[in-house]
Amino acid sequence: MKGAIENEKYRLRRIRIALTSKNLRAIEKVCSDIMKGAKEKNLNVSGPVRLPVKTLRITTRKSPCGEGTNTWDRFELRIYKRLIDLYSQCEVVTQMTSINIDPVVEVEVIITDS
Repeated sequence: MKGAIENEKYRLRRIRIALTSKNLRAIEKVCSDIMKGAKEKNLNVSGPVRLPVKTLRITTRKSPCGEGTNTWDRFELRIYKRLIDLYSQCEVVTQMTSINIDPVVEVEVIITDS
């Protein structure tokens, strides 16, 4: 039983790291830091995959009462997303992902069998 648990510990897994942010510079910096850490540990890496930018737009009237000329405000929010796939043991990735991550970058980690 103990040997099976240790064998499970050292089995290669696919770790997908999904990064999401509204700030392009922050997400690119975190991406490059993760890639640099993976290269230092000689991990098998694919990515970063740059997904299409999601653009959210709201167009609204400037005047609160509806009188006057038709003037409009346009607001836009861009959401950037990157995917990185790592192939290694789980504990190596926990050591590697202990880097400083900007608070505006949301990180989602999915671990599956490879």
